[in-house]
Amino acid sequence: MPWHDHLKAIHYICFMTQEKTRYFIFISYKGTSYHGWQVQPNSVTVQQILEEALSVVLNEKISTIGAGRTDTGVHATLFCAHFESILSDLPEIWNLVFRLNQYLPPDISVSSIKKVVTDASARYSAVSRTYKYYISKVKDPFFDNSSWYIHGKIDIPLMIQACEILFKHSDFTSFSKLHSGAKSNICKIYSAAWEESDNRLIFTIKADRFLRNMVRAIVGTMIEIGIEKLDIRGFEDVILAKDRCKAGKSAPAQGLFLVDIEYPEEIFL
Repeated sequence: MPWHDHLKAIHYICFMTQEKTRYFIFISYKGTSYHGWQVQPNSVTVQQILEEALSVVLNEKISTIGAGRTDTGVHATLFCAHFESILSDLPEIWNLVFRLNQYLPPDISVSSIKKVVTDASARYSAVSRTYKYYISKVKDPFFDNSSWYIHGKIDIPLMIQACEILFKHSDFTSFSKLHSGAKSNICKIYSAAWEESDNRLIFTIKADRFLRNMVRAIVGTMIEIGIEKLDIRGFEDVILAKDRCKAGKSAPAQGLFLVDIEYPEEIFL
């Protein structure tokens, strides 16, 4: 039976019961052309494009809830969203992924779809998230939309020292976007490190949650340490101040990548 006819038959059976099944969909995207993940009026977003593709391919209206919000221009090598379908078992998931990728634009890709327990949430079930921020020390047209170009000397050992300061604190109000509406600015940072590879600097940070603009604000403030505009003691004073105005400017969006989200194994069926 052809894929489309097979899907229609399953739809009819599932429609009679009206019970919905929850799925996690794992994607990657280049954020250059999008106003972030979340649907916004009069703007093209990743969520909007993904929901359109799912609705067409599954032949039903699909809404998604993402693992979080990424800002305009931010990228993701791994992002997760959940959705519900009247299909209790998606037919030939490998073929479904292929069909979705055929429909989606080149800068958005689906890697997998997994059935999960009814109350699993792409956002609230996550136990950690990991981001990477890329800085290019030379002008490179191939990294123009995926890194922050900084000319001049940067003291990497000093910025590595600053990473240790992050582990001593949990309130990161100073690195949170003003008026973000977050109920809490408390985060648990599991790891944070700088490394140098060829002509690129890479900052990797993992935590249980992140505030809006948090990683970019941390990077922007750490660069002030690297160019000796701020010292280690001053960096800790910024955190203790709990005042966004005390921190440095946010690093540009194009250098930021969401690279991993961890979930408990027991939520997957």
